[in-house]
Order: sequence, then structure tokens, then C-alpha cells
Amino acid sequence: MAALLTTASSLQCPHGGTVSIVSANTSAKADAALALANDTFTISGCPFQIPVGTGSVPSPCVKVQWVVTNLQTKVNGTPTLSQSSAGICLAATQAPQGPVSIVQTQPKVSGT
Repeated sequence: MAALLTTASSLQCPHGGTVSIVSANTSAKADAALALANDTFTISGCPFQIPVGTGSVPSPCVKVQWVVTNLQTKVNGTPTLSQSSAGICLAATQAPQGPVSIVQTQPKVSGT
């Protein structure tokens, strides 16, 4: 079992952008609200640029889409997320830009 993510967890895009978590979950907590698969994961500060000709065009990561969630640990029927979950960072164009990195989370509560 892996530690569950909360709104206080630290996540980053592959380019060092910071992920902010806004959760609708008000019932289950582990130091902060447990993060759910359908919550909003917004990325800010991503410096990624796509080379175009002799220059480049900004293409920052803006959100996370989760592709592997916890199937057994749920809050009100919605899957939770843990250190073993997998998410893809997306640009505003919905282009995949790489995996999200889970930097830190709480150690007290775990799930699958």
C-alpha cells in the first residue's frame, strides 16, 4: 500500500512547474483533504518551450490527467490517489508533456 495524496502533497511537472490541488472532498482527511481522481490539478510556473525554426514557442504544462488511480480506496465512490498513481501533465492544447512527479505526501494513511 502506498501513501495517499492530499491537498498538501507536493507534485511537479517534468519541467519543474508546481501542481496545485483543489479538492471537492470535505469528508476524508489525513492532515489535509484526500486528493481524488476527479479533483482539479493545476500547474503553474512551467517553463517548457517547443523549438520552432530558429526560436521557440511556450508550451507550459497546465494540468494533470490521472491514468492510474486507487481502485479499492475511494471517498464517496470516487477513487483516491497515492504515491503509486500515475498522471500525465498536459499543455493547454491537451498535448501530453510527461509524467507528474509526486515529491512529497503525508505518511500516515495509505491505500490501494
